[in-house]
Amino acid sequence: MNAVEIEQAFSELALQPFDSAEFPYSFLAAFGNKDTTLKRLRTGNNNASDVAGGVLLRNNIHLAVCAVGTVGNTLRALRASPATTKAKAKFILATDGQTLEAEELISGETIASLFPDFPNHFGFLLPLAGISTIKEIKDNPIDVRATGRLNKLYVELLRENPAWATDERRSDMNHFMARLVFCFFAEDTDIFNGKGLFTHTVDQMSASDGSNTHEVLSEIFRAMNIKVGDRATGVPRLPNWANGFPYVNGGLFSGSTEVPRFTRMARTYLMHAGALTWREINPDIFGSMIQAVADDEERGALGMHYTSVPNILKVLNPLFLDDLRAALAEAAENERKLLNLRKRMSRIRVFDPACGSGNFLVIAYKQMREIESEINRRRGELHLGSEIPLTNFRGIELRDFPAEIARLALIIAEFQCDVLYRGQKDALAEFLPLDAQNWIVCGNALRLDWLSVCPPTGMGVRVMADDLFEAPHNQAEIDFENEGGETYICGNPPYLGYKFQSAAQKADVSAVFGARTKASRSLDFVTAWLMKAADYGEQSPSAAAFVTTNSICQGQQVPILWPLIFDTGNRISFAHTSFKWSNLASHNAGVTVAIVGIALEGSIKNRRIFSEANGQLLESTVQNINPYLVNSRDIFVKSRDQQLSKLAEMLSGDKLTDGGNLVLSGEERHRLLKSAPHAARYLSRLVGGQELIRGILRYALLVPDEEVAVAERLPGIATRLRAVSAMRAASTKAATQALASMPHRFDESRFEPCRKIVVAQLSSENRHYYPCDLVGESDIAMAPSLVIYQDDLHLLSLIVSRLHLIWIATVCGKLETRYRYSNTLGWNTFPVPLLTQQNKADLAQCAEDILVAREAHFPATIADLYDPETMPENLRHAHERNDEVLERIYVGRRFKNDTERLEKLFELYTKMTAAEKAKPAAKAAKGRNKTS
Repeated sequence: MNAVEIEQAFSELALQPFDSAEFPYSFLAAFGNKDTTLKRLRTGNNNASDVAGGVLLRNNIHLAVCAVGTVGNTLRALRASPATTKAKAKFILATDGQTLEAEELISGETIASLFPDFPNHFGFLLPLAGISTIKEIKDNPIDVRATGRLNKLYVELLRENPAWATDERRSDMNHFMARLVFCFFAEDTDIFNGKGLFTHTVDQMSASDGSNTHEVLSEIFRAMNIKVGDRATGVPRLPNWANGFPYVNGGLFSGSTEVPRFTRMARTYLMHAGALTWREINPDIFGSMIQAVADDEERGALGMHYTSVPNILKVLNPLFLDDLRAALAEAAENERKLLNLRKRMSRIRVFDPACGSGNFLVIAYKQMREIESEINRRRGELHLGSEIPLTNFRGIELRDFPAEIARLALIIAEFQCDVLYRGQKDALAEFLPLDAQNWIVCGNALRLDWLSVCPPTGMGVRVMADDLFEAPHNQAEIDFENEGGETYICGNPPYLGYKFQSAAQKADVSAVFGARTKASRSLDFVTAWLMKAADYGEQSPSAAAFVTTNSICQGQQVPILWPLIFDTGNRISFAHTSFKWSNLASHNAGVTVAIVGIALEGSIKNRRIFSEANGQLLESTVQNINPYLVNSRDIFVKSRDQQLSKLAEMLSGDKLTDGGNLVLSGEERHRLLKSAPHAARYLSRLVGGQELIRGILRYALLVPDEEVAVAERLPGIATRLRAVSAMRAASTKAATQALASMPHRFDESRFEPCRKIVVAQLSSENRHYYPCDLVGESDIAMAPSLVIYQDDLHLLSLIVSRLHLIWIATVCGKLETRYRYSNTLGWNTFPVPLLTQQNKADLAQCAEDILVAREAHFPATIADLYDPETMPENLRHAHERNDEVLERIYVGRRFKNDTERLEKLFELYTKMTAAEKAKPAAKAAKGRNKTS
């Protein structure tokens, strides 16, 4: 369930007659618990509660219904209950049907309310559904409630008006919803005369069956598009009851005032929505939620796309807000400096070229208004209106409805800031009519010229829209004041790796990178925004920062993308290394992202790297930030065929291409050997990633060419070889067809009968060490796992080190969030100092100790042993010893952290690659000297 669905279930539960026996199960059902779970609790099989009237759901909640007036005592009993501790309950809750109290046990935070009001606290309890509670949602659930009400109305109206759901009319439907949102907010904040003017008028003037609701709404909308002085002469005349509505304009109520037809249920939903406290709407939350209402694909994830303010500030603070706050602190009480700062802020433009419903723009505006208010306070000028125009907060959005919501969110934010910093009276005096200038462009950001939306100082503004709430796709001149100043580009563009891009998106990426590279197919969608921001910076002074996939700072994308960015004169100004960008989705782990800021080299004052460790934000000021987000020189690690440190060759494992017919499970091997004991000589253990990590036993037929005739006399083997032959013959690939006559052979085989080191291609990002193992002479390494055909244990010591994990995590890239190993990019580039024989012996001993520690826990698998939460102490100590011995070879001591490890590795990589390049040059120079 999502947040909106939980709120709706909560509200419905509060309206039902209180049933003390049924309440615990209805409460748990509201959070999406399955019927089977509730059934087991009802029967007592899984209910370990030791409190009277209690129900205990393990790892979730211990709740109890109690006698009237005993809620406090019952909550204390739940807190003291041994069962609560044993079951690791996150919450306790007690109710008597009149009041309700709950506590989050980790934080100690509590709630208490009258029973009918407990839905107001649903945000507090969202973790029970596996949803990470956003502070703004916990403190004020109005945004989720409003989204739920409008979603019900939207769905009901489309059911009754199917034509409005077509592509031709969907924009009309979305525009209608934007008008409703404005009316709900306006009637609750005195923008309309009197509280509840809009909802009360609809209630009084429309029939209860909804039959004429569309006509009433149409007249209200028409009134707000006619100036009050022109209404007496208007044709047709407005009804008297509509004259109470002010003139709004701004394009919001211009054009057609047609309204979809209402049913009785739709009218009820409209009234329910109007009854909410819209003055408390938080535009940076509400905008991103409501946009999902109008998107068929997103509606199933309704309310899950809110990006928290702290996450947005990870972009905006280092981009420019920190600098503004520093300037405010430096100005202190100096009136001239404060005035200069205010003027500077009035010319700052914030531009989000993937703005969605405007989250980044709204937060930037509110933060700047807060700073401006402090300037005015210090200067004794709190009465002054804001000098920060909304038109300086510009965006591009592909879809029309989010673009409309972004404009509306900014308008609401402006009004709320005026009320907060100037007072209700001044805010109302200047709010209407709305300005018809349009600063949110509806269009394709990768095809538009960004300079037409945010032109350099002194140029006119050209945008793709005619007024505030209409966005035709033809460019029109609009006379903005454009004094210029600083421009900051920011946002959270769509990520999308190449295989997930549509044909149109692939064409967009190709159009951006054009003739710059032939490798744009290897780039994520988000890179096109970064490239356009760099191009923009060449033409107009600016700085940019985007939330991106961390993959653009790892692996193969780095040497493709970043030289192109650097060619524009831009460098990385700040970065936030990989972290989870989570949202309100239930059980959502979040995508792993990075934040990257770029600016022209000469404009960067200081470079900062941010990272997170144990829930703490760490910040360091550095000399340089390279494309891997490390304090090191700008270098690009590329795949190489030879090992940089002259270590052993690592190869890809064998590729079978057999349709599974050469592979046997443990049970199949047992049956084959039972019928044909002599087949044992043709069976070898197969070691791929899952076999290595999870201890799965599988076997492969390995038949030498000279023994094929003998092996084919064994029925179990002959059947499998025929199946391989048939599978290969049916292939569409000529190379595979050619192998049909040799079914005993692997497609690609590098097998050597020796002890060997096998490395998994993929590994969970949660492991602190990369999985590899030493396997037997007859074992077969299967692609895509990798193999070193040697048993030198010092090589295993290198691969299982923390140093190596950090290196491959950085330069190899990842598949989703998992580590993805590459021999040419991870192993062949790994820089290792020259090892003495004693170094090798010491490392080999460390590797042996690790293998012995693993063996002590047989039959535990690598998956079992390398779970960070349960890793055995002897194995942990063996790895720590291995890390210490290796790191002393590098720097004579243990590294302080992974950042220091990477810095040293990049330093060594730079020296070693430079030395490689110098050797041929020195040799050539020596040859020339001999000739002369």
